[in-house]
Amino acid sequence: MSELLRAEGLTRSYRSGGRILAVLKGLDLTIERGEMVAIVGESGVGKSTLLHLLGALDRPDSGSYLFEGRDVFSGTADDRARFRNRDIGFVFQFHNLLPEFTAVENVMIAGLIGGRSKSASRSAAAALLDELGVADRGAHLPSQLSGGEQQRVAIARALMTGGSLVLADEPTGNLDSGTAWRVFELLRAVQRSRGVSVVMATHNERLARGCDRILQLRDGVLAPPTAWDPPRQEMARP
Repeated sequence: MSELLRAEGLTRSYRSGGRILAVLKGLDLTIERGEMVAIVGESGVGKSTLLHLLGALDRPDSGSYLFEGRDVFSGTADDRARFRNRDIGFVFQFHNLLPEFTAVENVMIAGLIGGRSKSASRSAAAALLDELGVADRGAHLPSQLSGGEQQRVAIARALMTGGSLVLADEPTGNLDSGTAWRVFELLRAVQRSRGVSVVMATHNERLARGCDRILQLRDGVLAPPTAWDPPRQEMARP
């Protein structure tokens, strides 16, 4: 594998009341092409903050972030928007699907923003929904889908950019354990077949063990987990 991204010395602080709260304190991270990495840690430790920086939704106070050798934060806001639209897919805990649009339309949006025609976006969105096992739900609104189906649509939307990195922030945190496992299996299968990298923040130990690496965010930096054994290559089914 070759290196996809490298972050060095990332810091990020926020003002909380009358004091400054340091969340990331010189964090280093390297992600290889085609690998799946779990970021674990206590609630509020900064996992979402890290994903927001990797997706250029926020800026670090200091440090460097190279993606495919490019300095993500050296350009303009428009450059960062193009980076998000072209290279990054996002999957969130609560799906963030637009309620007034159908499943296929929710997936299409990423293609339209990326400059594809309406017909090309619809065709690509339908193909992704088929790959993720929800082709027959394309005409349904999010409110008509189960939680697992909504998250499958959200994964399809993340893949619609055609980018090489998917950032998943507690992608199964709102699902029951059985559905969570099935969604994770699907994400893992798509990650392997497409060769994309996935960085997933999660509290779920079993899902973390299914990734190629586990890193624990603790005291503002990343390190191998202290309490868990190294992740296995394969996970036993429940």
